[in-house]
Amino acid sequence: MERIRFAKTEAQISPMGVGTYYDFRWIAPAKILGIKAGRQRRVEAIKSAIASGINLIDSAELYQSEPLVAEAIKGMPREEIFLATKVMPLHFSYDSLIKSCERSLRNLGTDYIDLYQMHFPSSNKNRIKEGLRAMEHLVDQGKIRYIGISNFTLAQTEEVVSWLKKYPLSSTQMNFSLAHRNIEKDILPYCRENGIAILAYFPLGHGKLTGTSAINQDIMKAIENKHGKKTATQIVLNWFMSKYDFVSPIPRASNPDHVKENAGAMGWKMTPEEIEMLERSIERIRGPFNPVDRS
Repeated sequence: MERIRFAKTEAQISPMGVGTYYDFRWIAPAKILGIKAGRQRRVEAIKSAIASGINLIDSAELYQSEPLVAEAIKGMPREEIFLATKVMPLHFSYDSLIKSCERSLRNLGTDYIDLYQMHFPSSNKNRIKEGLRAMEHLVDQGKIRYIGISNFTLAQTEEVVSWLKKYPLSSTQMNFSLAHRNIEKDILPYCRENGIAILAYFPLGHGKLTGTSAINQDIMKAIENKHGKKTATQIVLNWFMSKYDFVSPIPRASNPDHVKENAGAMGWKMTPEEIEMLERSIERIRGPFNPVDRS
């Protein structure tokens, strides 16, 4: 199983993870109708990811998918899975964050969370400070191992680093793909310099990078000649692993077949020349909106 070091920690994670974000539009209607649409398929997708060598599973209290993760990993050796989840800004007060973490622990069916992340920044800086203090307390208690953030700007990230007193910031999660590379200007260099891992959500650019026309066919053929038959999806995901050793894409796990295809992005690396050709071919494609990109 291919593994990389997670930030400056002793943890070993797969170079790619799986996300468990699902379409929010269907949450309320499904509850009203009593439907658990796609539940088993999603559980099987997570199981398929693990069977394919992926051990990084990302969830969030907002996603309402933690119970699906619990079902998928039930009976598996806990130390072989790296569980990440997130807390909403609404719960950043000290007591509320502690309660949110304990609720996530129950939902995930585990006694510790590997990576606990602030899902979005709060406009109240004191609330963020309070939440970070609670997170450090949770590390002391052994309920979480590492502290992370998500969707924070560079300035906000620097503040978090300065506010943490006992434990370092291990990761940030950002919207990042071949088609949406704005974090390469500031956040990515900062994270590289400070040993902070990056988890890249929407790594396939909301599907814009997976179509047959997304990648120039000459480039597809050149990569195929050297690395064997690869799909556009596998090439796009491999770009992260070939270019960076501290960035892990986390494509959504909603379909077992898609997860197996995604896993084919691991275990090989493009050359610098192939990376450059690929980047040039993607320049015409514009990625999705980044919630922290106000430009």
